[in-house]
Amino acid sequence: MRLIYYVARRLILIIPVVLGVLAISFVITNLIPTNPVDLLMVGKPRDVSTEAFRQVLIEKWGLDKPLYEQFFTYVSNILRGDFGNSIRTFQPVSKEIARLFPATVELSTAAIIISILVGITTGTISATRRNRPADHVSRVLALIGSSMPTFWLGLIAIRLFHFEIPLFPAVGRISASIAPPTHITGLYIIDSLLTGNWIALQSSIWHLLLPAFVLGYSYAGIISRMTRSSMLEVMSQDYIRTAHSKGLSERTVNYRHGLRNALIPTTTVIGLAYSWSLTGTILIEDIFGWPGIGRFALQSITYLDYTAILGISLLIVMIFVTINLVVDILYFFINPRIRN
Repeated sequence: MRLIYYVARRLILIIPVVLGVLAISFVITNLIPTNPVDLLMVGKPRDVSTEAFRQVLIEKWGLDKPLYEQFFTYVSNILRGDFGNSIRTFQPVSKEIARLFPATVELSTAAIIISILVGITTGTISATRRNRPADHVSRVLALIGSSMPTFWLGLIAIRLFHFEIPLFPAVGRISASIAPPTHITGLYIIDSLLTGNWIALQSSIWHLLLPAFVLGYSYAGIISRMTRSSMLEVMSQDYIRTAHSKGLSERTVNYRHGLRNALIPTTTVIGLAYSWSLTGTILIEDIFGWPGIGRFALQSITYLDYTAILGISLLIVMIFVTINLVVDILYFFINPRIRN
């Protein structure tokens, strides 16, 4: 019951957050000195049929009404699953997001797995070997990862590992000569495993490694620094000294008692890093030609695709609130003080 009450309270708090961000995005988008119908009509002849079609769209989208009525119309359309049509592709925004989002999920998930493995490992080594060479090296690597722009790291990685040392492909999710696996989840690696398409699996993994490492390395630096600081704080606690006095091995004290408690604040950083990776892949997807939601967002902004921008904004806020909810639930199990 405590868990149900805890989750219900978090869900109630999500509603005003989503509505608030959606309202701000809607108002800012409407500040653009044009409207989606005018953008849609660019290059079309101004005759009776196009003017009639223009008027139909204005009435359908409520653009002849006050701004607050337009917002309520947009929210009601969203509740029915209608996000509008993209001005650039003329396809429903919901279908575009459903088509492209799995590619971003695959890239971001691989990146966060890399960042967790690298970040927690280097952070733990740095904390347990404080002020030793391993600590200094780990801190320098973490500082480089958290401070270097991802687009610059991506360009360096392509130059080094594609042109100078041709180990990895630089563009796309799969080789042009290989057909994508049968669509089941939209995640090429999962779909390749489910269908037994080992050729597509190998190509998908090979295309994924370089952009995933570039994206994950920046978050690995943040996770490493948080793990180190949390472990140093935990290792100074009385129960750690008690564990040492009982004769427990250094490994048991460091990992069973130290790292386990240090992961409580690190969990929050990992959740935020995953949210950032899902919504902040614009430059990485553009550099590596990755057909995901980030690249779609960049193209929508470039072409002033009004409806697509609003749809992506809603997707971003839903990602953040969902992952924050998951982190809160994990906190309920990780931290006993919350359950009391």
